Amino acid sequence: MKDMVLLYDGCCVFEIVILNYFLKATGSQLVFCSPQGKTVRAMEGYSLNADMSIEEADWTDVRSFIVPGGEIANINDAAVTSAIEQLNNDKVLIAGICAGVNVLDQAGILKNIRSTISTGEDCVRDGHVITAKANAYVDFAIETAKALDLFEDEADLQETISFWKEHRPADKGAEI
Repeated sequence: MKDMVLLYDGCCVFEIVILNYFLKATGSQLVFCSPQGKTVRAMEGYSLNADMSIEEADWTDVRSFIVPGGEIANINDAAVTSAIEQLNNDKVLIAGICAGVNVLDQAGILKNIRSTISTGEDCVRDGHVITAKANAYVDFAIETAKALDLFEDEADLQETISFWKEHRPADKGAEI
C-alpha cells in the first residue's frame, strides 16, 4: 500500500517533513504526486520532483493521502477534488494541514465531521480524516502515524512524543 503526498508550487514542506520521516523510517512506500507530474517549487524554495501526476495515479492501492498547506490556488482543483472524493468514499486515510485543510473542505469531505475548521482545535482526527493547523505539524505527524499504526507499541509512541514534542533526547542506543 502506498502513502501519497500531494506536491504543488508553493506547498509547505516543513508541515509534512516529520510525517514523511516517520513514513520512510517505517518502510512505507512513499509516492509524491503533483498536478501534471511537474517539478514544483516549495514555499521554502526547494525544487521537488514528483513521481507521477495526480491525474495518472492509481488510487486502488493507496493507504493514505497527505495534503500540505501552502499556495493552494496553484493546485489543479478538479483532479485533486476527484482524488479526494474517491479516497474519501473508499475510507482511505486523508490528512490535511494548514491550507491543505481548506482543500479537503472544498472537496466537501469535512461536512458533518469534526475538523480544525469546526472545532478550532490544533489537530483533529475524525474517522479516516485528520486535519491540523500549521503550528501543529508535530501533532499532525504523530496523529497520522498513529492512524497508520506506525508505532511498534505504546512505549515507541511515548518515546516519539517525548523526543518530538518535549524535546527530550532519545535513549542511548535507541533508533529514531
